[in-house]
Order: sequence, then C-alpha cells, then structure tokens
Amino acid sequence: MEMNDTIGYLYLPEPPLLERKPDHCYNLAMIVDFHTHIFPPSVKAEREKFLKLDTTFAELYSSPKAIIATADELIASMDRDEVDVSVVLNGGWSTQELCVEINDYILESMERFPGRLTGFCGTSLESAETAVKEIERCARGGMKGVGELRPDSQLPRGLEADTIEPVIDVIRERNLILLLHTSEPAGHQYPGKGKATPDVIYSLITRFRDIRLVCAHWGGGLPFYALMPEVKDAMTNVYFDTAASPFLYTEKVYRQVIELAGVEKVLFGSDYPLLPRKRFYREIESAGLSPDEREMVLSGNASRLLGIGTG
Repeated sequence: MEMNDTIGYLYLPEPPLLERKPDHCYNLAMIVDFHTHIFPPSVKAEREKFLKLDTTFAELYSSPKAIIATADELIASMDRDEVDVSVVLNGGWSTQELCVEINDYILESMERFPGRLTGFCGTSLESAETAVKEIERCARGGMKGVGELRPDSQLPRGLEADTIEPVIDVIRERNLILLLHTSEPAGHQYPGKGKATPDVIYSLITRFRDIRLVCAHWGGGLPFYALMPEVKDAMTNVYFDTAASPFLYTEKVYRQVIELAGVEKVLFGSDYPLLPRKRFYREIESAGLSPDEREMVLSGNASRLLGIGTG
C-alpha cells in the first residue's frame, strides 16, 4: 500500500482472520509487544461522543476506518500472533476525563488477564498535582510506566514547562518508565504525527538522564544522531520502539539503529491495532538480524526493562 500526505496510517484494516498467522519460526521463550492501545467497549460504541470530548482523540479517530480495539480483541490477537505479553499504553489525550477512563479500563484488563498485559498510564499535565496523583494511583494498581505521552497535546507549553518536573520526580521515585510519542522532522504527514521531533525530545533526555525513557516510532530518527558522541552519551537510559515501522521506514532501519545505538536499545512494538504484527515479523526476518539480536528485539530487552519473564 502506497501512502500519500492525506492517508493516515491509522486507517489500514487488518486482513481477514484466517490470513493472520505468524510468519516466524524463532522458537523464542517469549515475545513482548511493547506498544499497544486498547479502549473500553463504551468508547468503541460511542465514538462520536468521544470525538467531541477530546481533540486528540478526534485527530486520531475521526475516520470510521481508524480501528478501536478492546482488551479481549488484543488478547485474541496476541494468541494468534504468539505474543506472550503486551504493554498497554494510554493515549496522549487532551482531557483528564478520557485519560482516567482508559486508565481504569487498563487496570481492569490487567486483572482480567494477569501476566499478559502490562499497563502504562495516561494523564493530563495541565495540573502537576492532578498528574502526580493519577500516576501514583495507577502505580499502586501495578502499572509500570507513563505513556504514551504526547508533548503536542499534553504539554502545549513545551517539555520545558514547570509541570513536567513533578511528573518526572514521581516517575523516578516509583521507578517507572516514561514512553513518549515522537515523530520525524521530514517525510509524509499523517494524523497524530505531531512535532515531537529529535531536537525537541533531546532537551528532555539531557535534562533527566536518570529516568528510563522509551521513544516511540524509532524516536523520530533520534538514533541516527548517535553518530554524535554527546548524543550517544546522553542516551544511556533511552530506548526506541518499532511502533508503526512499516509505515515509516524500510526494514533496513533495524540494522542501522542496532549499529548506531545498540541492539539493547530496540523494543518490538506493533502499535496494535494499527497493522498486523506479521508485517513486523517479516521485516525483522529480512533485516538480517542474528538469532541473538532477534531475541533481544522481540523479548529480551523488554523483559529486562519491565522485570518480567526469563529475559
């Protein structure tokens, strides 16, 4: 499928169920999908209501072709694609109401499917006090991170805003992971792309070097700047997930990022329900990774970061 500037990457439907089969024979102890999204059935049933409630939701899901998935659908896809654990992310919603509603659903889903789902919480950053309380609540419920934070919609005053520091403090104190939406400074446009480009997120990385940070979507190309010694040095605690990779790069991105930033920095993430995982499996297979590199990308790095499984 070719894309142009008007086609959003959220709009590609998955193929029929019988076509969706794993395209790999890795014999791995575990596969971890580090980037997935789910919504309560109420949001799926009342899309129009939430389009009016939240501007970020409207940007991403105004098209009826944009897929909204529930926890049950995610688990079914995991079983089909041989995924053992998924990190379930909240979105970078503009309103605290939607953030809390989805946090509640993620917590409930973690209880329903123990050991299968690891939750990250979402919160508006308009009020530092409100954000900290919500992160604390979700951490007590077993969530292991915060994200997918969208700087454009949740930090309109930028990553230098005063509200970010108390949030970073609680992330540090709770030993949580922060996952940021990031985007490329060049290339095609798509709904939700945003402007969290490498130069923007680099200021956060250098300011808070001690927290564990995952930059979604290959960090908008940030790993390529690892050729600069000071940038590579700043990325000690920075990781990159592969979410939406087939829509953004060729399969060569795997080898390039591994060579520049290190294989230990790469986390397989599908951005479910964006597109079938088998497209990632095929790209990983054709990227020329060694068995050890495949294991690290598909599970080992995530297992160590999350403290799960055998990794």
